[in-house]
Amino acid sequence: MTDIQWYPGHMTKAKRMMQEDIKLIDIVVELVDARTPLSSKNPDIDQLAQNKYRLIILNKNDLADPSVTSKWEAYYKEKGFFVACMDARKNTGMKAITDMIQEACKEKIERDRKRGIINRPIRAMIVGIPNVGKSTFINSYAKKACTKVGNKPGVTKGKQWIRIGKNVELLDTPGILWPKFEDQNVGLRLAYIGSINDNIIIKSEMAISFIEFLKNNYCNALKDRYNIECDKECHEILADIAIVRKCLLKGNEPDLDKAANLLFDDYRSGKLGRISLETP
Repeated sequence: MTDIQWYPGHMTKAKRMMQEDIKLIDIVVELVDARTPLSSKNPDIDQLAQNKYRLIILNKNDLADPSVTSKWEAYYKEKGFFVACMDARKNTGMKAITDMIQEACKEKIERDRKRGIINRPIRAMIVGIPNVGKSTFINSYAKKACTKVGNKPGVTKGKQWIRIGKNVELLDTPGILWPKFEDQNVGLRLAYIGSINDNIIIKSEMAISFIEFLKNNYCNALKDRYNIECDKECHEILADIAIVRKCLLKGNEPDLDKAANLLFDDYRSGKLGRISLETP
């Protein structure tokens, strides 16, 4: 497969903006995709958020393999992060987030109290790569549509503060990737979950590598969804998906690109079942 790299110009500007804004912030809340919690975690954020309290939210956990998610939760807690698991679209577990932000910042709240500063809201910066669900999370958290939500990577471009109750102020930031994926598997995983612009990728090539992963780790997903056995070559399985789902060209030839689109739509919407792409 060709190398996957995607770093549009607005991301450079967004990163500079975050470097300026970090001075105003008490805690960095980073959303990662629960299906790929390491690959969807921007390594630049660790550098940016040095000396800040940290909360990691494993979002879209309803799409991830629960047994793998619990390992990731333990992994990040061991590294000193506060960790929450949730599905922001279902609007559940939001109170727990406020409690966790308060808990993470309790030393700071105590320091403020000693200096006579009472009830100053905690300032939290929300960060994450494109398409991890930041805008959906903020809208659920604020209980109103206060950010523009889109399912295309890179919709949020500006900077905005959002007040959550009396205790928290959120600063939303645009989704940014990092300039170069050292490990191409990281680029692939991000492409599978839709965090990289689909237009720069040859979908049928990507589908073949994804089928290889499913064959080795979640063979039943192919069987249950398409009634296809795993004992064939990956390109044959993709052709079979095309035939089963009537993705056909003239002369009844399988339309592999269309089948690849269908496969990724099924994966991203959870129709293939709860599938994690990496383990700690």
